Amino acid sequence: MTGRPVDPDQKIPLHSTRKQQCAEFLQWALPELRLRWRGYHGVRPQVCKRLYRRITQLGIEDLPAYRRYLDTHPDEWQTLDAMSRVSISRFYRDRAVFDYLAATVLPELAQRARARGADNLNVWCAGAGAGEEPYTLAIIWELQLRAAFPELQINIVASDADANLCRRGKKAHYPQRVFKDMPAEWLDTALSAGDGYYCLKPNIRRCVEFRVEDLRTGVPTGPFDLVLCRNLAFTYFNTALQHTTLERLQAAMNPGAALVLGIHEHLPEGSSAFHPWAENLRIYRL
Repeated sequence: MTGRPVDPDQKIPLHSTRKQQCAEFLQWALPELRLRWRGYHGVRPQVCKRLYRRITQLGIEDLPAYRRYLDTHPDEWQTLDAMSRVSISRFYRDRAVFDYLAATVLPELAQRARARGADNLNVWCAGAGAGEEPYTLAIIWELQLRAAFPELQINIVASDADANLCRRGKKAHYPQRVFKDMPAEWLDTALSAGDGYYCLKPNIRRCVEFRVEDLRTGVPTGPFDLVLCRNLAFTYFNTALQHTTLERLQAAMNPGAALVLGIHEHLPEGSSAFHPWAENLRIYRL
């Protein structure tokens, strides 16, 4: 692998007519997938380009015709669902969040695990994409915290509905640009450099397990001490599904566990089980 990979979502320009047509289509289709139009405000062009590439592939004239196609080809909804997923990430994204996790949240959770005689600190990253978030946590643990808690092993479950992203995460092989936010002094310690890319070293990779799992239909077996559900459920899911998802997250967590949302997300109204740990960073305690 060399150079910068081409983003297929950048190949098809969107003109004003197509933008309007796509907006109308998504306003109709997203509720059928239990997703919300509002959450797609900043990422519509990415999804629209996928849609136009799909109808070209199918030989369909336009999105109104694609809507009729969905009526007669119900299996196509699975393809539309996959096209509606958004995965934008990099290592150490929202640095203040990870700094707070390293300095405050993870040490306290580790102390609680040690006090109850546990051997493991269990973490779940929901919607983990290609692994940038879970591997960031693994690097933080290895370089900043493992020496203080030598008796504890961190186990990180990284789940995503996209099997291709999970395969990429297992390879742990990334272009250099996704590490732009990570402390430079960590690069040589945690990564092996290649021509335009980095690979995670084995001691970082071994504590992360990837699972193909859709958060809308189930959760990994817990209980977890820390759950990160950032820029997924509380951005893209509709209100009813947000409440259902939060109940599932709660059921999979230990008492006193921490939940981290995306920096611009909020818990759904009426969520009384979680209390702010660092409200400005969207970190909560069960």
